[in-house]
Amino acid sequence: VLLAISTSGNSANIVQAIQAAHDRDMTVVALTGRDGGNMASLLGQDDCEIRVPATSTARIQEVHLLVIHCLCDLIDEQLFGGAA
Repeated sequence: VLLAISTSGNSANIVQAIQAAHDRDMTVVALTGRDGGNMASLLGQDDCEIRVPATSTARIQEVHLLVIHCLCDLIDEQLFGGAA
């Protein structure tokens, strides 16, 4: 799984990483902002886009940070179970 993060969705290196991931049959989870940019058009039905439809870079990054924390909590729960 590739976690691809871009505020604009147009970061060239992230777009290339998505293409490389698809070449390797990897699933992509994309965190984007605004209209999803170029990244949105590259995603397939097995991929997941979490888009923040805002224009403020700071607001987009704040939501991305929250999503990353939630993903970490979910992964931790799956790997290690509930809190003691």
